[in-house]
Amino acid sequence: MDDVTFIQDLEEIGIHGRSTLRDILTDSFRKNSNDDQQHDNNNNKLWPEILEFQSNNGIILPSLQPMFPLLHLLGVKSFEFHKSVVEELRENLINRFEEISQKMDPNKREANLKALLAKSFPLIKMPMIQPVVMALLKNIEVVEDKYLKLLVADESLYKKCDVSVKRHIWQEHQSMLVGELSPILSEYVKEKEAIFANIKESKHIFFLLTPKQRRQNEILQSLAQMVGKNVLLYDTILQFVRTVFIHTKNPHYCTLRVSLLMELHDANITDITSMDACHKFAWCLDACIRENTVDHKRIRELQGFLDNVKKGQEAVFSDLAMALYDPYAVNFLVQTAMRILNSLITNESCPREHQTLQFLLRLLNLGLHAHEILKTQAFREPKLNPEILTRFLPIIMGFMVDDQVRSVNSKLPPDDRESALTIIEHSGPPPDCFQTFIQQDPLAAIFAIYYTAQAARQHDRQAVVRVLGSLTTTSTYNNLSHSDPYQHILVSALVQLADEFVHDDLCTLVFDEILLPALDMNSTAVHLMKLIYHLNQWIPQERLESLMMKLQHYVQMPSTKDQRTRTTFVELVQYLEKIKEEKLRKNQPPQLPTTPVANQSNQIIAGNNTNVVDSPIGGSASVRIASTTTTTPQHHPMMTPSPHVYHTPSHSHHHHPLPPHSPVPPPTLPPPQPSSPLSPTPYYSTQQQPPMSPYTDTTNNPLSPYSGQPMSPLPPPTSSYQSPFHQPSSSSSRSTSSSSDRSYPTTNY
Repeated sequence: MDDVTFIQDLEEIGIHGRSTLRDILTDSFRKNSNDDQQHDNNNNKLWPEILEFQSNNGIILPSLQPMFPLLHLLGVKSFEFHKSVVEELRENLINRFEEISQKMDPNKREANLKALLAKSFPLIKMPMIQPVVMALLKNIEVVEDKYLKLLVADESLYKKCDVSVKRHIWQEHQSMLVGELSPILSEYVKEKEAIFANIKESKHIFFLLTPKQRRQNEILQSLAQMVGKNVLLYDTILQFVRTVFIHTKNPHYCTLRVSLLMELHDANITDITSMDACHKFAWCLDACIRENTVDHKRIRELQGFLDNVKKGQEAVFSDLAMALYDPYAVNFLVQTAMRILNSLITNESCPREHQTLQFLLRLLNLGLHAHEILKTQAFREPKLNPEILTRFLPIIMGFMVDDQVRSVNSKLPPDDRESALTIIEHSGPPPDCFQTFIQQDPLAAIFAIYYTAQAARQHDRQAVVRVLGSLTTTSTYNNLSHSDPYQHILVSALVQLADEFVHDDLCTLVFDEILLPALDMNSTAVHLMKLIYHLNQWIPQERLESLMMKLQHYVQMPSTKDQRTRTTFVELVQYLEKIKEEKLRKNQPPQLPTTPVANQSNQIIAGNNTNVVDSPIGGSASVRIASTTTTTPQHHPMMTPSPHVYHTPSHSHHHHPLPPHSPVPPPTLPPPQPSSPLSPTPYYSTQQQPPMSPYTDTTNNPLSPYSGQPMSPLPPPTSSYQSPFHQPSSSSSRSTSSSSDRSYPTTNY
């Protein structure tokens, strides 16, 4: 079958369907249209043509025939029954294909499956049959080109193909593979950058992921599935990754290149790992990163890979360089080298005498030149600058010694003169050659970054200020200090220096010289937001407002198309607003009531054996209910009444019991005594105050909480009720109490 013609309906291959049934019924209706009696009978029973169609095209199983009347009585339509049977048969058929592909002899298997494909492929556009055809294509090892061309021509069919079928297509149509790879790689990089956008996390969480955790990434696993065991596809994907890395300089693509190789290594795909020249090198390096150590045995293995590159195979240096430029590899190598430098200081040795350190510098130098090697196609190992060992690293070690001297000096007894001399001698500016090394050599730049981060983690502000000014946008090799992984390390370390940001010199260096001039570079804006998130309580208010205004201006610029940056800025603004509200709530004085009785239900205040209980009478009025028991005076939990004003009531004065629901006119408080202040005693006062009632005066007249006058005698039960807030005239008790000689000073809280 050279040409394949798609069949849109089963009737094209002789299987009766709806069109055939419609034609049969139409012909039968025309024949019997003149017979009225026959027409009446047709309304009461099935036409014989329908019964004949069902018997000829239904499921021919004698054991199933008695079931149809029962299904009809249960309300199950014939269409639904046959549809469920077809779906079940389809699943069984697909499972049978899987068994054939696994158990049958390969020669017979391919012949049988291809014969089935030739008969069924024309039906691939039928939704009912399409899964069966796709299962056949999936289990055939070599799919003929005529089928692949038809799948490529129809986009809907291509999207529904299994990845194993797409592998056959990608081998012949690499442009379609690139179309599949582009969104996958972009999503992979976005996931990596999203780790930096987590401004709530103060630690360098990017480097806390183990190699095993990184290889559990879903995107990485989907890439490994796309490759399968196909060496050609693997090589095509690697070439695409190299091309994207050349154009973007993004080190995450180096991580992807190594992680994909190690994912295939874990899956034991030897067809691919055996042909990758840097497999054993990447495997050994991955083991060192996983164990966070490098011993002499692994150093010999790694050195053997570098020294034994044969002539004509120099292109492998590009893959080795990409493996070493992986941020996780760089982080491991630099931290190991920094530990060696600390041990050299303890042992009073020189860097050029340590062979392991020299080899680590060789690996770092190769990795940091990965982009240049690929871009220039100069496949050779770059030469290591010997002055890094003889001049630059001794400067770094000198900085470390100065830091230790200052740390020890700070713990000694204070001696102003000697302390000043020590600080001056061990806090001077870096040598001029220090800045030159950082500008011209990536090794020097990366060591300066990690030394600054180490000083920040040790809470040494002087050491940070001493070196940080050398890491500006134009001061480091290829702006290495503003690359996302290394800026992440620096910012995470500066967060631990939080309380030192009250000093203007540190704020000026970090914000005005390092971060703000580089807002457009990589994720610098996000790193700045992270600093503000964790340091807002130490940054001066004016500088904080200035930083937020500049960030807002940057986020609102049309050139800022990164939605992640905008989302992070909104999150930061919401966090700062929340902190501001909490501060206002804490600084706001407590709202204390001016009278202990107001709006407090069931509160009992002792006064001449009378209980005062708030009870809703006509709104918010209170009633006095007579009590036969003497109660202990109750005070407001936040205030202790002053002994100069309130005194214990005399028990000689007798009060008449109050009738239930008897209204009480508002009494007034007595004028204050000029000899004693009327300020209430705070609740935290340590003075012992005698128990007293705030509603009695020295004349044993009960006081009203609503005025400064003594409470008037109780009215007779027949008198009309008067609200305690009633003011009959301008000369009411409220205005009277406001006079200078009769007033009770009110304290506003």
